[in-house]
Amino acid sequence: MFRLFAYPRTSALVRVCLIVILASMPIALFVKARHVDDQVVVEDSSTQSETRAESTLPNFEAITNIDLKKQAFFTFFKSHIEAENQRILERREKVQLFASVLADGGNLSATEQQTLEEIAVQYRLQGSEMSPVDLVDELLVRVDIIPVSLALAQAATESAWGTSRFAREGNNIFGQWCYDEGCGLVPGQRAEDASHEVKSFATVEASIRGYLRNLNTNPSYAYLRELRAQMRMKEKPLDSRALAQGLLRYSERGHVYISEIHDLIRINDLLVWDGQS
Repeated sequence: MFRLFAYPRTSALVRVCLIVILASMPIALFVKARHVDDQVVVEDSSTQSETRAESTLPNFEAITNIDLKKQAFFTFFKSHIEAENQRILERREKVQLFASVLADGGNLSATEQQTLEEIAVQYRLQGSEMSPVDLVDELLVRVDIIPVSLALAQAATESAWGTSRFAREGNNIFGQWCYDEGCGLVPGQRAEDASHEVKSFATVEASIRGYLRNLNTNPSYAYLRELRAQMRMKEKPLDSRALAQGLLRYSERGHVYISEIHDLIRINDLLVWDGQS
């Protein structure tokens, strides 16, 4: 396999494939797996049996060619983001079914009501005083995907293309924080009066799942969800560049951060990964 790199007529595509294969070899990582979510996440029984084998983060530092590193990074994370988005779409279809039943004046069965309550827990709406109709309407705002292009752009900047200490040691791809002692890794430049840590995840999949749940439930990203719901209502494709406007509070850099995400999407032609242009 390694001789192919030295062979002068080896195509760029073959070289990229070889890099991805080599970079994806399992790497021993010391990961703190303590869960710090304030609410229990209940997984859909319909998707548990379809969960893919968990992955470890490839050694992107070993890829010195910038273009090859980017290609390997996007290829690796695209499939994982799409897998998590598919789980969300399956959940969304259930909520849409419940909405249809209620819109026709019907009542949910005991099983359907239980499933609705489980989804409400997943999206931090349990114990609300909402009517079933209002609860379903709010869930349709929350239970939705994040475009691959937007997730890839954030993953690249938050993890330094998969090479940051927090990505390598804690599978933290999206820079999420936690506040219980021991829940993650302590930043080297943390202020003396600060208590946050950079959250550790057991797997890459868990990090992506946590990121999507964060955007879909955190009050800080209500505007992003509102923009997405408007696109759905108008039956328009989800526009990652427009949705990025809802990330103002994701970083202390504010509008500068949003501009950086826009640049990453544009320079790397990431809309192609969404299947749109």
